Amino acid sequence: MTDAAQAAKRAAQLRSQLEDANYRYHVLDDPSMADAQYDRLLRELDELEAAHPELVSPDSPTQRVGNAPSSAFAPVRHAIPMLSLGNAFTDEEVADFERRIEERLDRSAPTFSVEPKLDGLAISLRYEDGRFVQGATRGDGATGEDVTANLRTVKAIPLQLRGQGWPQVLEVRGEVYMPLAAFKAYNERALAEGGKVLANPRNGAAGSLRQLDPRITAQRPLAFYAYAVGVVEGYELPATHSATLAKLRDWGFPVSGESQVVSGTEGLLGYYRRIGEKRHALPFDIDGVVYKLDDYAGQREMGFVSRAPRWAIAHKFPAQEQSTTVESVEVNVGRTGAVTPWALMAPVQVGGVVVTRATLHNADQVARLDVRNGDTVIVRRAGDVIPEVVRVVVEQRPPGTQPWSMPSHCPVCGSELVREEGEAVWRCSGELICPAQRKEAVIHFASRRAMDIEGLGERYVEVLSDLGYVQSVADLYKLSVDDLLEMKRRADERDGTTPETVKAGKVASKWAENLIEAIDRSRATTLERFLNALGIEHVGESTAKALAAWFGDIQLIRRLPWPLFKRVPDIGGEVARSLGHFFDQAGNQQVIDDLLERGVRIEDSREPSPKLREGLDLATVLADMEIAKVTKVRAPQVVATGALDTAKPADAAATLAASDLPKDVIDSLSAWLDEPGHWALLQQLRTALPELLARLPAGAEAAAGPLDGQTAVLTGTLSALSRDEAKAKLEALGAKVAGSVSKKTSFVVAGEAAGSKLDKAQELGVEIWDEARLLAFLEQHA
Repeated sequence: MTDAAQAAKRAAQLRSQLEDANYRYHVLDDPSMADAQYDRLLRELDELEAAHPELVSPDSPTQRVGNAPSSAFAPVRHAIPMLSLGNAFTDEEVADFERRIEERLDRSAPTFSVEPKLDGLAISLRYEDGRFVQGATRGDGATGEDVTANLRTVKAIPLQLRGQGWPQVLEVRGEVYMPLAAFKAYNERALAEGGKVLANPRNGAAGSLRQLDPRITAQRPLAFYAYAVGVVEGYELPATHSATLAKLRDWGFPVSGESQVVSGTEGLLGYYRRIGEKRHALPFDIDGVVYKLDDYAGQREMGFVSRAPRWAIAHKFPAQEQSTTVESVEVNVGRTGAVTPWALMAPVQVGGVVVTRATLHNADQVARLDVRNGDTVIVRRAGDVIPEVVRVVVEQRPPGTQPWSMPSHCPVCGSELVREEGEAVWRCSGELICPAQRKEAVIHFASRRAMDIEGLGERYVEVLSDLGYVQSVADLYKLSVDDLLEMKRRADERDGTTPETVKAGKVASKWAENLIEAIDRSRATTLERFLNALGIEHVGESTAKALAAWFGDIQLIRRLPWPLFKRVPDIGGEVARSLGHFFDQAGNQQVIDDLLERGVRIEDSREPSPKLREGLDLATVLADMEIAKVTKVRAPQVVATGALDTAKPADAAATLAASDLPKDVIDSLSAWLDEPGHWALLQQLRTALPELLARLPAGAEAAAGPLDGQTAVLTGTLSALSRDEAKAKLEALGAKVAGSVSKKTSFVVAGEAAGSKLDKAQELGVEIWDEARLLAFLEQHA
């Protein structure tokens, strides 16, 4: 094959690839390749056509801006074509651009208007007598799409110009984009609601403008910047582009505050570097900067090439999107136990940084993208954020790949990974033993509302963990003064911060003695504090208080099947299951054993509350387990069949099938029993229920407190009691103490300087107690 034939064949291949990419990008809003790859292919074709002019054709991608508009919108013919800009990628190319202008215009250091190159969708806005009458996309540069109705929903676009003396006809060109904060908020909301997330801000802007229903566009957080004019009738523009931008701003158009005027090559490159340094702090995505000769007379003299002006150029930043291949999908466990999937990839340079891993956010996002080992993916690095996979090039997927699924156990500690219903995030349930969560667990354990170890701050926790002195919270109770002094010495040596006094042999030890004393004091605690200190997901102070009040003993609580926790008022299925997952982990149980063996004493242990007696039967508990079709009415009927008394699930299913229960109840319960762990849970319940009943005080009935069923709110400052003391005394009498006033509030205790809560109570007619009445009531019921 001759060189000419090879060139023709390669040119045809490049045209086909670029046209397909153009169609996906401009018409489908579904890009198939990264920007950097597109630029490389276009440059290759440009160079090929320059070397072989006979290959140039009118329909070549080098001779046009984009692709044909979608047939879903009416076509709009641009009176003045919306041409694209040539690109510069190096300082030398910018210098050549500036030099050509100097030579053509015979002037040194010409003046340029410079601005960021927003990564959005180019549009044209037509105004007649100051009123917005039509808006169109750029399309292929000659013909765009009529998206007037959608553009009217963008609040940044004026529907009526400000001031007076406008042109009879004014065409304004600019960029519709999606601010980064708004893009992030939109995606977070979409994820929470189970909707479709946007791949990136540019796709978000383009897709929003091309919605057939303007009401959908109106829900998208779009913005706009004006950067040029097209047709102008009945008005004489200023002599420079920068002055025109100022006039557009006067007429009500947003214009980038980053726009400036500079001179010569040094001015251009200086601006490029300044914007590059602050790029990641900007509230919008940019992919470069634009240089435009500022005076219109110079622009007219410079003229155009086939598809771009000679007087303007885009100086592109290193690409923020690139394609690469996925080598594997792994998971990372964070400080709070949240498990995040990651793609490990073949190295690729994105935004000037070599990237080998990218976040996939959560399991739902992996499923949504369908990322698999061996896939070609588009990776994006926008701002100072961790690189992320934004889409999969499914057309390039190798055969035989399999969908990815979240592992069942933590890769760090081996504990079970769990996800609550409706949650996007999976978590490691080994809160007390997982090395990934160790520091967070110790910090919480020592906090004031937990074990209250004064002086054990985050810095000491970091060092104790990093240097191996603390593997779990129980190891705090093995530490000695010598351990702490050695830890401090090693940390100072590691960090190069050894004090001169220490070098001279003077070692301060008082801080270590004080910390050991604080740890020793914390050994004597309450069940409420101990439970809170364990750091169980969804278990804070109020839940810990309720568990302590109703069950009374850590040895009982740690052995209960999760459905029994729902016998406590205000504990629902999510919290109950979280407690069950925590206590199911052998490692967590071992840490509790270690804490008790190392001298931690729970000084308020007591018998469980007699109030538990009501509802401690299998039917009531079964109805609480959220099994589909097994309602409060059906649960006693299920128990009456005897199916749950059988020896194995198959026998239970057979007994159910022979019963008179409705088929949907039988099918639902049988399916539930087939799921792993459910039969074992029923057996645990059958054992735990009589044991718990036996623990209740013999013959004791639940004594009603004087405030049972009432909700109190505290506001203002009390002189005789602290807020915590008053809360504890009210709760001991049966009240629930809430943080805000509502129609369900029984009474409000108002101290000095009571604020909005008192106003709300008066507005709703809620009973108000002063401090004297509170103290009298407490004394009466002491």
